Amino acid sequence: MSRFDLHGYGPLLLEGARLTVYVGVCAMALAVLLGLIGMWCKFSPSPLVRFVVDTYTTVVRGVPELVLILLVYYGVPTFIQDVSAHFGRNIYIALDPFTAGVATIGFIYGAFATEVFRGARLAVPKGQIEAARACGMSGPLTFRRILLPQMMRFALPGLGNVWMILIKATALISVIQLPELMRSADIAARNTRKPFTFFFAASLIYLAITIISNIVQHWAERRAARGLRRA
Repeated sequence: MSRFDLHGYGPLLLEGARLTVYVGVCAMALAVLLGLIGMWCKFSPSPLVRFVVDTYTTVVRGVPELVLILLVYYGVPTFIQDVSAHFGRNIYIALDPFTAGVATIGFIYGAFATEVFRGARLAVPKGQIEAARACGMSGPLTFRRILLPQMMRFALPGLGNVWMILIKATALISVIQLPELMRSADIAARNTRKPFTFFFAASLIYLAITIISNIVQHWAERRAARGLRRA
């Protein structure tokens, strides 16, 4: 029984896995939202808007995730407090690890999702957009009825890859003490002095999440491709 429940720490790892998936889902939702906004800005007629979103995707994709997590969790509150103190005000800010982790991971992978949606937007035939405009559809209506449904079909493989990378990146949040899977495995390994056992168990759980995600992704891609003529 002690082996089955990993020396009493099996439930801790399962709870960490649950939190890992929850963080991943929340961060992915934020990434998709930022990706859609970023894609829209990529095609903006304003050079300033395009410059801002290009800077966002370039900088975020070029800085390590761990650096950004530490910067947001430790650096941002300190920076705000220092600025407020400069103006004679004392403001104390403390980010909880969950909020900081979800916001940072979502912000990072929003840059990747932006490029996925940009490619999906380019894959939609221009003639359909022109036809929608000729029918008198507004920009938002064209996006909702014409662009978005087709974009999602083209974007699904890329978004699936973003999810796979994102769910593994949640392990980095362990450095800010969020009790997700990696943090739980580290606690169990330190208390039992069996690092191989618990880190190997964590790797198997991550693998299981990845396999299930692959199954769901393939199902979603097949469902999105229903009714399409195969070449």
